[in-house]
Amino acid sequence: MAFTLVLLQLLLLVSLTSASHHMGGTATYTYRGKAPDGRHIVDFHNRDTYDRCIYSHSWSCYQGQCGYNARRQHGVIDNSTNAPSNENLWCETETVDTRHVPSDKPFQMRAASCCWIQTRNAYNSNWRLLTSVDLGTRSDTKGPNRSPDIAILPLLRVPQNCPRTYKLTAFDPDGDKVRCRYGNVQNVECGTCDQPSGFHLNPDSCTLQYNSASYDYRSYAFEMVVEDFPRGHIALQYSDGSQSWKSPALMRKKRQSWWSTTAAPTTTTAAPTTTAYLTTTTAAPTTTPCTNHNNCISNHHNCISNHHNCSTNNNTMVVVAHNHHNCISNHHNCSTNNNTMVVVAHNHHNSPTTTTAAPWWWWPATQAPTTPSPTSSLSKLPLHFSFLVDKPVPSCQPGHYLPEYVSPTPENGAHIHAEVDMEVEIRVKAQSSLSTIQDIIFSGPLNTRKHRTTHNEFVITWTPTSDHLGNHYVICFAVESVSGSNVYQSDMRCVVVDVGKKQVEANVICSQSTMRVEIEKSSFPRLSEDDLRLNDPSNVVCSLKTHSNSTHVIGIIPLNSCGTQIEEDEEYLKFKNEITTFDKNTGLITRTHLLEVQFYCQYPKRGNVTQSFTAHRNSTTVWEKGFGKFMYQFEFYPDAQFQTMIDPHYYPLEYDLGSRIYMQIEASSSLNNTELFVESCSAAPYDNPNYMPAYPIIMNGCQMDPTVIIHSADHQRQFKFSMEAFKFIGLHEQVYISCSVLMCQAGEPNTRCSQGCMNNLGGSDRRKRDTATQTSSHLVSQGPLRMKRSAERAESPVVNLNLNLVFIAGCLVAAVGMISGVAVYKAKTSKVKYQPLPTFEG
Repeated sequence: MAFTLVLLQLLLLVSLTSASHHMGGTATYTYRGKAPDGRHIVDFHNRDTYDRCIYSHSWSCYQGQCGYNARRQHGVIDNSTNAPSNENLWCETETVDTRHVPSDKPFQMRAASCCWIQTRNAYNSNWRLLTSVDLGTRSDTKGPNRSPDIAILPLLRVPQNCPRTYKLTAFDPDGDKVRCRYGNVQNVECGTCDQPSGFHLNPDSCTLQYNSASYDYRSYAFEMVVEDFPRGHIALQYSDGSQSWKSPALMRKKRQSWWSTTAAPTTTTAAPTTTAYLTTTTAAPTTTPCTNHNNCISNHHNCISNHHNCSTNNNTMVVVAHNHHNCISNHHNCSTNNNTMVVVAHNHHNSPTTTTAAPWWWWPATQAPTTPSPTSSLSKLPLHFSFLVDKPVPSCQPGHYLPEYVSPTPENGAHIHAEVDMEVEIRVKAQSSLSTIQDIIFSGPLNTRKHRTTHNEFVITWTPTSDHLGNHYVICFAVESVSGSNVYQSDMRCVVVDVGKKQVEANVICSQSTMRVEIEKSSFPRLSEDDLRLNDPSNVVCSLKTHSNSTHVIGIIPLNSCGTQIEEDEEYLKFKNEITTFDKNTGLITRTHLLEVQFYCQYPKRGNVTQSFTAHRNSTTVWEKGFGKFMYQFEFYPDAQFQTMIDPHYYPLEYDLGSRIYMQIEASSSLNNTELFVESCSAAPYDNPNYMPAYPIIMNGCQMDPTVIIHSADHQRQFKFSMEAFKFIGLHEQVYISCSVLMCQAGEPNTRCSQGCMNNLGGSDRRKRDTATQTSSHLVSQGPLRMKRSAERAESPVVNLNLNLVFIAGCLVAAVGMISGVAVYKAKTSKVKYQPLPTFEG
């Protein structure tokens, strides 16, 4: 008994402790259909933010028949130590509860406890989150109402002197009008129901504008409500034969009433009525205002929104409201089974007292019992969050201290297509010249992840399941930078992920050296492999015709060729390419893509080398119209004589810092009147010319490294150069030298070869090449190179990450294809054996 008492006390202490660190929360719901026993299946997505990750909201039935919880999923979404200074952390989690509900009648779920964290406007205050659900069948969509999809970052922050506007994304899948407001029913929708000063909320556009406020280490507590309203007048039909009616939300207007001055019949006292929402009430005479604050609210500061809950099943009804500031709203939602309704309003500022007869849409459609509408909105969702006003910043210009978004960051409100069981990624990049980009914070569905690449891009990934099909999910994000102890946050952006069916049947298989992609031709009957190409199809091994058959387009793509991009984070190497349509006449990608399949292979960076290999790259063979088949050879030499190339068995080559590296690129062709031109050369830690960052050696035909020397060539198809071994090599285990080269007809004045060094050459300034006078650019590479190690380090083992040979032992290899940059295809998994990478250029 004593142990039980102690345990209960401990549990109570934990509950009180968790509840006293509330920082915000949101809720949405998704209707799943009916279970075999006739119950309605509803998923509730409840997000909560505390000052640690071990707490979550406890929801319970508030009104109506809420059913029982059949399944629960829970997990952490995101967390950050960039919290208010009186807190060490904020952590957002999501709980997905699947409830089986016995009726399609309206009901409400609520989470309530104490207390908010120490805030500026809700100190030691209770918090209340209320979700209203109505599963009646809509007359317009022929299905139950779907709630808006909402999301917001748990903690917004802005410097004191930098006004900013936030568009609170609330996407409604039924196309309803979504409105945002402050909670105004204390202890039901909110704790203190405070409206912070220095902010302006536009309820019609769900736009929150920060104007000005003083700096404070404590954050503001925002307790808001999101509601959806039909665009037209609709009815909701229930399984017991009853109905209710919903009407559009009235837009806010200044200094005028929303009601016409049509005369109304005389009024009588309505009979008592009982509903799932309303306790038994009797409407008051015209001389007495409504005083039930749960159902009829007299609000002296804002437009009235809750008087519509005064409802009755009798012939007439009276609603009396007092409003001391300019406007009366939503009284038309007081519904009745008969033809008349009277609204009497007392307004002491500019708006006349008005009465109206009930419009036609309130007339009963049948004689069946009617469920009065407790609110004109179709659903009601909580939106609570914290807002921190930081110290002033020297400049509010985005890109100085405040992070500024750059490509490829999606625009706010963008829609991104996703498919079931296929990973979708959102790429975000920001820059700031006077602060250091530190992290990205986000809010999204359960199992959403983030990572940062070596390209200084943030990638948010999520894989929808079959439960998400046909639904829409909002993902919000912001980038944070730091300067000393100051934290700066970019503006918040939100995107809507639309989960649909698979469009193209594709499969990707990863091996130790190649990616194999297979696409069913039945997915795009008007296209064939002749219409498709990889990023760089110039190498003969990159042709999609080689392996394709009558049923599938098949490509076998080397990890270090065909324009394959490499991306890296702390744990993985990711190799990416794409198949897209192109114009056969120009060889250029068309403006309107009929098909675009993006795919990648992902490899763990940790592995064991169990077999020796030859790192040296063989020659590169290409074919081009007008030039036929020719070959590039890239080799290193021991000295300036360029007589005997270094034996491939000595690779990887080692150099002392400052010692000279001698290189030669030579093209062999059956055409004599041709010349070789080297556009660019760079060094990177992987054998992939698209890896960033890279060290530039030659760019646009110009020498970038000051130690570069161009040596005399033996003929026009040869290029000899040397440079000093540079510090960049020592920053990595090894590096490769990659060069972009092309061939031209010798002596032609308008070719790239004749132009030589062009410092101001930009992508838009390139001249359109004549296929008869010059080839396209081709990539050749050689290496790896290493800095010589000291005696102390010589005995320590080094894992070789030479990407001519990728070693992955006993690791799971994941491959994914992506359609139009948004639809992703999961691949088979396999264990990769160790073996040398075959050559593809022969």
